[in-house]
Amino acid sequence: MGYSLDFGWLADATGAIARGAAMTVLLIAVTTLAGTFLSILGAAGRRNGPLLLKRAIGIYVEIIRNTPFLVQLFFIFFGLPSIGVRLDPLLAAMLAMTLNMAAYTIEIVGAGLDAVPRGQTEAALALGLRLRQVFVKIVLPQALKVIYPALTSQIIIMMLESAVVSQIAVRELTYEADMLQARTFRAFETYFVVTMVYLVLSMGLRRLLVSGGRRALGAGVS
Repeated sequence: MGYSLDFGWLADATGAIARGAAMTVLLIAVTTLAGTFLSILGAAGRRNGPLLLKRAIGIYVEIIRNTPFLVQLFFIFFGLPSIGVRLDPLLAAMLAMTLNMAAYTIEIVGAGLDAVPRGQTEAALALGLRLRQVFVKIVLPQALKVIYPALTSQIIIMMLESAVVSQIAVRELTYEADMLQARTFRAFETYFVVTMVYLVLSMGLRRLLVSGGRRALGAGVS
């Protein structure tokens, strides 16, 4: 028995797909900003903080990097209410994605910090700059330039992993796809279209990050 492709339902589904894509973009925008900020703090604390802080950050990184993202998401959304912490699906998704991304990017940012010669820090301190000023104005910009390609790839990976949050009813792109195929019974066509949307989002986001990185960090970003 042959299978006849039918995309006639797509005209009525455009709004749902657009809303899902917009939610996916919102999730990755918040995650990128919050996750990158946390990773910078974590990488700095892991290298310059007190021993207790270094160990705490190390434990956090190991736990997140060695457990499935889906389990982390379920722990936050389903587990925390058991101790009285209740989060709505969107907030739980943002928190889980941010914590997951930060754990991976702590390692990436840390590698960038290690790549900056220590002599530059010593010279800046000798000129009278405070350690925080040296970090923000001298060390961090150079580190970000070194690790920007890896950071960009991690952001793309996180955007693709955001499909998992459909499991807690966040109305992002995969959730909308699930609802559409349940109504239309056109699973092949639905997931084909959504796959193409994810492809466009990934390629567009990569181009945006690369062009933005070139303007913000200068030449050498690709």
